[in-house]
Formats: sequence, structure tokens, C-alpha cells
Amino acid sequence: MITAIAITAVVAYAIWAHNRLVDGRNRIGNAWAQIDVQLHRRSDLVPNLVATVKGYIAHESEVLEAVAEIRRQIDAAGNDVSARVAAEDDLARSLGFMVSRAEAVPQLRASDNFLILQEELRTTENRIGFARQHYNDSVMRYNVMIATFPTNLIAGLFAFKPATMFSAREEVM
Repeated sequence: MITAIAITAVVAYAIWAHNRLVDGRNRIGNAWAQIDVQLHRRSDLVPNLVATVKGYIAHESEVLEAVAEIRRQIDAAGNDVSARVAAEDDLARSLGFMVSRAEAVPQLRASDNFLILQEELRTTENRIGFARQHYNDSVMRYNVMIATFPTNLIAGLFAFKPATMFSAREEVM
């Protein structure tokens, strides 16, 4: 009788732990999807921003070309979180550089279209920051679950792997 109770308890714990790990993995997927929505929103702003700025900072064509190349890298990264994070970080830095160059042009600073795009970009960057924080919190909780005893036994048995944090690199400019 005691053996049957012990086996039932172990099986019940294993089922509970497995379901908790699946829930954590799914929460990470959902959190990444929320980041992805905001990253696509930012990416959709890029052509309009480039078009608005292009005539005013034509001498900065290498910046505009870099932005286009980074967008291609983002598409190529697909679902690879590490590659995507690196490319998105490069895009954020390039956009920041482009906007700071554009702000030095008085006619562009006075353009309503540029000001609207600049505010949209600022709002989107804030949304990305909040979504990244939520994602990293989800990753941290999940990674703690798969690393702590005795849940780590279930995680190992069912091949749950640690998730990757979305961390921005240091600013280079």
C-alpha cells in the first residue's frame, strides 16, 4: 500500500512538473511572439523613415545602405533568437544613428512627417523594451525550473533545454 502511494505520488509529481515545464516553454513562445510583433512594427517604420530622411542626408548613404542590409539579416535570421537579437540590435543602433544625423538638419527637424515617424519609432522602442523584459522574465522562470531539483530530473528526461535571453549589446556610438 505504501509503495503504491509512493509510486502514485512520484508519477503525479512527474506529470505536474512536465506540465509546468511545457507551460513555461509556451509562455516563452508567447513572449517572443509579442517581441516579434513590436520588431515587425519597427521594421515597417524603416522604409518610411529612410524615404523621409534620404533626400536630406544623401551624403550619409552608407548609413541608409547599412539599414537596408540589416533588414536583410533580420529576415535571414528567421527564428534563430541569437542571430535575430544581434541583427535587431544593429538595426536599433543604425536607426538611432540615422535619426541623430537627421536631427542635425533644420528643414528635416521641422518636417511633420519626420516628427511623426520619430515619435512612432520612440514609442515602438519603448514597447520593444517592455516586451523584452517580459520575455526575459519568462525565460528566467523557465530556466530556473529546468535547473532546480527535482524538476531538473523531469526536464532532463524529456529534453527541455534552457532558453536564450534577449539582451541588448553595449552601445558602440
